[in-house]
Amino acid sequence: MILFLAGTSDARELAIELQKKGHSLLATVVTDSAANSLKESGIAYHVGRLSIEEMAAIVHEKGVTTIIDASHPYAEEASKTAMAAAEQCKLTYIRYERPQQQYVHPLIAEVETYEEAALIAREHKGTVMLTTGSKTLATFTKHLLIDSIRLVCRMLPNKENMEKCDLLGVKQRDIIAIQGPFSKELNTALYLQYETTLVITKESGKVGSVDEKMDAALELNIPVILIKRPKITYINQCSTFEEVFQTLGGI
Repeated sequence: MILFLAGTSDARELAIELQKKGHSLLATVVTDSAANSLKESGIAYHVGRLSIEEMAAIVHEKGVTTIIDASHPYAEEASKTAMAAAEQCKLTYIRYERPQQQYVHPLIAEVETYEEAALIAREHKGTVMLTTGSKTLATFTKHLLIDSIRLVCRMLPNKENMEKCDLLGVKQRDIIAIQGPFSKELNTALYLQYETTLVITKESGKVGSVDEKMDAALELNIPVILIKRPKITYINQCSTFEEVFQTLGGI
């Protein structure tokens, strides 16, 4: 049995491929919408974040032998929890993470943290389009809800996100509630519609449609603040499905 942390669309594709190869899986996801795609594929799942103790309990209850961590590149705590649980339970841990992209352009400013991104964005004027999701929204509202900036937030259209926006003071007219990924053409249309002067995004990789966000912004001569991935030293890190299969085969 594999305990599988599924945090992205390509991760769910990996789960399906593992199931086709005869592996039994229990996938963990954070949202109900993510669970629905697994349910359609007949993959057992658990919804909700897990502590080390909860993960260890599942390991013992289900007879888990391997943990595959395919959580989102920015789900730092989930990865640390999975590695700690694997070590505690003496299991094999495998990390799958989509390949990183390299971006070199005078309009792109790379930063290490959300706080750094917010402080740099504060020096701009006009419309700042935030495409980093709701998890760190408070970091940006703290710095960017000022007279010289219109903060437009693009995020998943769920109740929790809308309530969070309301709580933090984001106006309804400044919320783009939509589920991606998006084409370059749609990104372009949104930037133009909101007269965007700055884009803030994360380096999530091609599957996360960062390319389309970046390409559209750069073609319109819009500066981009790019938040780099967390620096974590993973065990058995794989960047392709085939590497995951080979690592599993060697156990």
